[in-house]
Amino acid sequence: EVQLVESGGGLVQPGGSLRLSCVASGFAFDWYSITWVRQAPGKGPERVSSITKDGRSTTYADSVKGRFTISRDNANNTVYLQMNSLKSEDTAVYYCRYYNGRTSYWGQGTQVTVSS
Repeated sequence: EVQLVESGGGLVQPGGSLRLSCVASGFAFDWYSITWVRQAPGKGPERVSSITKDGRSTTYADSVKGRFTISRDNANNTVYLQMNSLKSEDTAVYYCRYYNGRTSYWGQGTQVTVSS
Protein backbone atom coordinates (compact mmCIF):
# COMPACT_ATOMS: atom_id res chain seq x y z
CA GLU A 1 0.00 0.00 0.00
CA VAL A 2 1.37 3.39 -0.99
CA GLN A 3 1.64 5.83 1.90
CA LEU A 4 2.90 9.39 2.06
CA VAL A 5 2.96 10.94 5.53
CA GLU A 6 3.68 14.63 5.93
CA SER A 7 4.73 16.30 9.16
CA GLY A 8 6.37 19.44 10.43
CA GLY A 9 3.62 21.98 9.93
CA GLY A 10 2.48 24.43 12.55
CA LEU A 11 1.97 28.03 13.48
CA VAL A 12 4.88 30.38 12.80
CA GLN A 13 5.33 34.13 12.76
CA PRO A 14 6.08 35.98 9.52
CA GLY A 15 9.77 35.72 8.76
CA GLY A 16 10.05 32.40 10.55
CA SER A 17 11.04 28.96 9.30
CA LEU A 18 9.64 25.46 9.21
CA ARG A 19 10.87 22.18 7.78
CA LEU A 20 8.32 19.79 6.40
CA SER A 21 8.97 16.08 6.00
CA CYS A 22 7.27 13.50 3.80
CA VAL A 23 7.96 9.86 4.59
CA ALA A 24 7.02 7.46 1.81
CA SER A 25 6.39 3.72 1.74
CA GLY A 26 4.85 1.08 -0.48
CA PHE A 27 6.67 1.93 -3.70
CA ALA A 28 10.19 2.24 -5.11
CA PHE A 29 10.84 5.68 -3.69
CA ASP A 30 14.16 6.24 -5.44
CA TRP A 31 12.61 5.66 -8.86
CA TYR A 32 10.32 8.69 -8.77
CA SER A 33 10.23 12.45 -8.56
CA ILE A 34 8.31 13.88 -5.63
CA THR A 35 6.34 17.13 -5.58
CA TRP A 36 5.15 19.38 -2.79
CA VAL A 37 1.74 20.94 -3.48
CA ARG A 38 -0.12 23.38 -1.28
CA GLN A 39 -3.70 24.51 -1.08
CA ALA A 40 -4.72 27.71 0.64
CA PRO A 41 -8.28 28.28 1.89
CA GLY A 42 -10.60 29.07 -1.01
CA LYS A 43 -7.89 28.52 -3.63
CA GLY A 44 -6.88 25.77 -5.97
CA PRO A 45 -3.79 23.58 -5.53
CA GLU A 46 -0.44 25.18 -6.26
CA ARG A 47 2.65 23.18 -7.14
CA VAL A 48 5.36 24.44 -4.81
CA SER A 49 8.44 22.40 -5.63
CA SER A 50 9.60 19.16 -7.22
CA ILE A 51 12.71 17.03 -6.96
CA THR A 52 13.91 14.33 -9.32
CA LYS A 53 14.48 10.76 -8.20
CA ASP A 54 18.20 11.27 -7.70
CA GLY A 55 17.82 14.71 -6.14
CA ARG A 56 19.98 16.35 -8.79
CA SER A 57 17.29 18.58 -10.24
CA THR A 58 14.76 20.75 -8.45
CA THR A 59 12.10 23.23 -9.50
CA TYR A 60 10.23 25.88 -7.57
CA ALA A 61 7.19 28.06 -8.00
CA ASP A 62 8.10 31.69 -8.50
CA SER A 63 6.28 32.52 -5.28
CA VAL A 64 8.75 30.50 -3.18
CA LYS A 65 12.02 30.75 -5.11
CA GLY A 66 14.89 31.81 -2.92
CA ARG A 67 12.96 31.02 0.27
CA PHE A 68 12.15 27.29 0.06
CA THR A 69 14.53 24.39 -0.51
CA ILE A 70 13.50 20.85 -1.40
CA SER A 71 15.74 17.87 -0.70
CA ARG A 72 15.49 14.12 -0.31
CA ASP A 73 17.07 11.24 1.55
CA ASN A 74 16.57 8.10 -0.49
CA ALA A 75 18.07 5.92 2.22
CA ASN A 76 15.18 6.91 4.48
CA ASN A 77 12.45 7.39 1.86
CA THR A 78 11.99 10.99 2.92
CA VAL A 79 11.56 14.31 1.14
CA TYR A 80 12.00 17.59 2.95
CA LEU A 81 10.83 21.13 2.32
CA GLN A 82 12.81 23.76 4.17
CA MET A 83 10.75 26.95 4.30
CA ASN A 84 12.42 30.20 5.32
CA SER A 85 11.26 33.82 5.41
CA LEU A 86 7.68 32.66 5.64
CA LYS A 87 4.90 35.03 4.66
CA SER A 88 1.21 35.08 5.48
CA GLU A 89 0.47 34.04 1.90
CA ASP A 90 2.33 30.77 2.53
CA THR A 91 -0.52 29.71 4.83
CA ALA A 92 -1.93 26.50 3.37
CA VAL A 93 -2.15 22.76 3.74
CA TYR A 94 1.00 21.24 2.27
CA TYR A 95 0.90 17.86 0.57
CA CYS A 96 3.54 15.64 -0.95
CA ARG A 97 2.62 13.86 -4.12
CA TYR A 98 4.05 11.12 -6.29
CA TYR A 99 2.90 10.14 -9.76
CA ASN A 100 3.77 6.73 -11.20
CA GLY A 101 2.65 7.49 -14.76
CA ARG A 102 -0.90 6.33 -14.16
CA THR A 103 -2.00 7.42 -10.70
CA SER A 104 -1.19 10.30 -8.38
CA TYR A 105 -0.80 9.55 -4.70
CA TRP A 106 -1.11 12.20 -2.02
CA GLY A 107 -0.45 12.34 1.67
CA GLN A 108 -2.97 13.63 4.19
CA GLY A 109 -1.30 17.02 4.34
CA THR A 110 0.18 19.18 7.08
CA GLN A 111 -1.16 22.62 7.98
CA VAL A 112 1.18 25.60 7.83
CA THR A 113 -0.13 28.83 9.31
CA VAL A 114 1.92 32.01 9.12
CA SER A 115 0.52 34.66 11.42
CA SER A 116 1.58 37.10 14.08
